[in-house]
Amino acid sequence: MADIRVGIGGWTYEPWRGTFYPDGLIQKRELEYASRAVTAIEINGTYYSSFKPQSFVNWAETAPEGFVYSVKASRFCTNRKKLAEAGESIDRFLSQGLVELGDKLGPILWQFMATKKFEADDFAAFLDLLPDARDGVRLRHAVQVRHDSFHVPQFVAMLRERNVAAVYADSADYPAMADVTADFVYARLENAQEDEAQGYSPDALDRWANTARQWAAGEQPDGLPYVTEEPAKSVPRETYIFMINGAKVRAPAAAQALIERLAT
Repeated sequence: MADIRVGIGGWTYEPWRGTFYPDGLIQKRELEYASRAVTAIEINGTYYSSFKPQSFVNWAETAPEGFVYSVKASRFCTNRKKLAEAGESIDRFLSQGLVELGDKLGPILWQFMATKKFEADDFAAFLDLLPDARDGVRLRHAVQVRHDSFHVPQFVAMLRERNVAAVYADSADYPAMADVTADFVYARLENAQEDEAQGYSPDALDRWANTARQWAAGEQPDGLPYVTEEPAKSVPRETYIFMINGAKVRAPAAAQALIERLAT
């Protein structure tokens, strides 16, 4: 079984102070605390703005060994009419210092608006703009699409050909697809409830723990929505699960509860 990493989106969120972060913890130590409470963090700030290389150096140095960051790509790369013309924006995004994370750099998340429809030639051209490495550091890519026009075998085949992961997003707002298309799995769980102390019921957390183990073992979990009947090759896959949801105050508790189940 490959590694399973469970995390949250970002680490700066005021409602986490006193619920996740201990009272009195100074803000500049929040990343230090969070990176020891969960096993991965999805850096979301990079979606809205760029950062200096030193920021990535600092984040890498703050997190412990074995910790991994995923990085959300700039909106200027994905929120455009012609994706094939995103080359300059992609290069600018990748040049800001992501490689400074070194072995703590996990997948890059390329998220598309819910209104973005599948245009095969244009999307294929976009995927071909995504490099496999930068300055000697391997790059892995995951795409989150949120329009049901992507739910076709052609899209799944396109991702598998390029070893790009289709993000499995468990959401109440748009359809999900669980087809495994890369040598890793990337899932975003977006259905936590604020009236649940751990975001999800104990039974739901048990089910997600079992699903994560199946992904990591190279299996295809039952009960999830698939576009194609042909499963991916059965090989162990590093698995990333992020608690990203409207009930954000519960995200750390949900992640920690899932980590606890996976440890037993």
